[in-house]
Amino acid sequence: MTTTAESVGDLLRAWRQRRRYSQLDLAGEAGVSTRHLSFVETGRASASREMLVRLAEQLGMPLRARNRLLLAGGFAPAHGELSLDAPDMSGVRAVLDAVLAGHAPFPALAVNAHWELIAANEAVAALLEGVSAALLVPPVNVLRLSLHPDGLAPRIDNLGEWRHHLLERLRLQVEASGDARLAALHSELAALPFRAGRTPPRAPSPVAVPLRLRDPSSGVPLSLLSTTTVFGTATDVTLAEIALECFYPADEGTRAFFLDAHNGDA
Repeated sequence: MTTTAESVGDLLRAWRQRRRYSQLDLAGEAGVSTRHLSFVETGRASASREMLVRLAEQLGMPLRARNRLLLAGGFAPAHGELSLDAPDMSGVRAVLDAVLAGHAPFPALAVNAHWELIAANEAVAALLEGVSAALLVPPVNVLRLSLHPDGLAPRIDNLGEWRHHLLERLRLQVEASGDARLAALHSELAALPFRAGRTPPRAPSPVAVPLRLRDPSSGVPLSLLSTTTVFGTATDVTLAEIALECFYPADEGTRAFFLDAHNGDA
């Protein structure tokens, strides 16, 4: 529950400016009167539920933010927020389990909107050997785990490059969402001490930024590329905020390492 009243006008103005819309642009795209939109933003007029829904859609607001806007306008939220343990989310849990298991022997994990770990497969667990137990206390933040000196950072060969990639990705999320927790996380991670890595800098990849790290047990160098998958038709807040991060071998040596490790455990 929020403890301070939020104004529809303040929320709309903040999101409009975040998306770099003028009042004229937003009104035209949403099919509403510019004059009425101006009055809503200044508190001189109220907006209907239908109008708020249209404006939120046009602004591309996340489902959680859309609920906040409706509540500020005196309307019931449009989107539910079920726990992953809820019976109606059993299908979602099955999908997450299937994707994580099916991605084996390569690492895969699921996170929420604040990069907190929801689930991971065994390949991820093996790479976390030796990191500080304090970083593994739930909720585990995977960005903090990656960049912290007591986490994976000392084993990441291209730490400078990978750190820049993660911080830039997080910065763009903060800019797009206005999420205060993500902004605080960005400030925290940017302030962490780091060394650029043990390998000399390479020319930027023309394809993607790889994660180059060492296996904690053998010290074998590994190179991984990542993909992100989200539920594109989500109408529930929890589901809309889940992202699946799957890592693939970027070279034959890395592929062979994970296949050998998987076959050895079989």
